[in-house]
Amino acid sequence: MMTPEQLASVVEQVTQHGLADSNLTYLRAHFPELHFTWCMDDDVCGPQPAAQGKGFNVYLVDGSNHCLCFTPSLEAASGVVIAELGEDDD
Repeated sequence: MMTPEQLASVVEQVTQHGLADSNLTYLRAHFPELHFTWCMDDDVCGPQPAAQGKGFNVYLVDGSNHCLCFTPSLEAASGVVIAELGEDDD
């Protein structure tokens, strides 16, 4: 489960510190109950982002049914995909 405050904190952290490996390490340590993944936004097909920031989208992942799937639900979220927008996507 993820709270609206956690989602806002993730967006703020990425906005302030970017998509560096050190920032993903910080997020993983700060939110140990969540799984974090980084990819390019064009690798994500279908779902609407749960949040957006300058240069990135945030998608939620549900892993409760043994298979990972995107979810719009904060209550079902067990992970976060931070998807970097390409220069043409900004």
